[in-house]
Amino acid sequence: MIRHFRTALVGFMALLACGVAQAEPSAAEIAAYKQKLAIYEKAHGAFKKIADAYWDEIAAKRRIRIAKRKQHEPITLQDYVLKEPPTYSGSPRPVDPRAPTEPPPEQEPIPVVADFLKAAAEEFGFVPDLPQSEAEFKRAYGKAASAAGLTKEQIVGVYAFETGGHGTYDMQSGITPTRTRAISPALGYNQLLSTNTVSLLAENGERYLAALHAKSLLLRGEERRHFDKKIAALRKIIAYCRSVPLNWTSWDILAKKTRGGWGAHAAVLDIDIGPMLQVQKLLDSVIYARAKGHTATLAPAELELMNLTGDGNGIDLVTMPQDLRKVVPTSNFFQPDGYARNPVARRTGTVAKLFAELEGEMARGQNTPGAQELAEAF
Repeated sequence: MIRHFRTALVGFMALLACGVAQAEPSAAEIAAYKQKLAIYEKAHGAFKKIADAYWDEIAAKRRIRIAKRKQHEPITLQDYVLKEPPTYSGSPRPVDPRAPTEPPPEQEPIPVVADFLKAAAEEFGFVPDLPQSEAEFKRAYGKAASAAGLTKEQIVGVYAFETGGHGTYDMQSGITPTRTRAISPALGYNQLLSTNTVSLLAENGERYLAALHAKSLLLRGEERRHFDKKIAALRKIIAYCRSVPLNWTSWDILAKKTRGGWGAHAAVLDIDIGPMLQVQKLLDSVIYARAKGHTATLAPAELELMNLTGDGNGIDLVTMPQDLRKVVPTSNFFQPDGYARNPVARRTGTVAKLFAELEGEMARGQNTPGAQELAEAF
């Protein structure tokens, strides 16, 4: 009796898990669904035509600006789309009552610092030298930034915006004292993505190895042997980062989908390597701006916009005259999906308001003890 009951129960649970046990919808429910679907498809179809035309115009104007910049021609107001993106205000797509009820697919969790450290040790024999204190890492970061020609105002401003002025050298996006699930692999004072780390190591690896070698020559005994071991491990990491084609798509897959990529990201935590990586990311934006003819020192908000939106879009924002900034929508610098995911761009609306928001966040963040400690490192 018990055995029959258990068999029946297991079978019933299996039916529930497969979504088969749900009741069949009535003819009236199906008819109502089809009516709602027709209304939705008509409204959303009309919206999609308008939206596709809008984003096609955004892309076309961007190509015009790129071509003009290559020819050193002035960019004018006519080279931007001056309307805000269309928004869909119709009803949502109705749910088909005949569709099986299935649980949403589980998203693979984003690796955290412990995962990066474990992968680094297992894949490369690399164990980052962690700082004895936050102030020690900030001094190393400040020294590297100064040597690269970056200013205190730039470094502290980016730190204040990216971390709210409370960031630690091992801060990961989304993780707080009460939340353990990351929303991004971004680490450190300017929230370096794992793909950034892999690309920086692939492109500038010899420079980092040379810097570490120069430092090792000043060491003796066990300290020297430990440092040489770190250099050997970093050489392995760099070789791994160069094992794929040198492009963003390949680096992104390697950084996010392989344990070697996870291990490479642990370099951001090392007191000798991490500051160089974070400084290089910002320095690359400065070098890019100079190559495009912008020789003035980038303001902190300008550097952050290049860091945030990418150098190509960033230089477009930085070189835009003030009168244009007041009327040009932020959508001109995004792809449709990126714009939809960026609440700051949607909320601010225009380039001028976007700059104002960044500057406000930086001003507030610079008053924190963390930002003041970083400023003292210069």
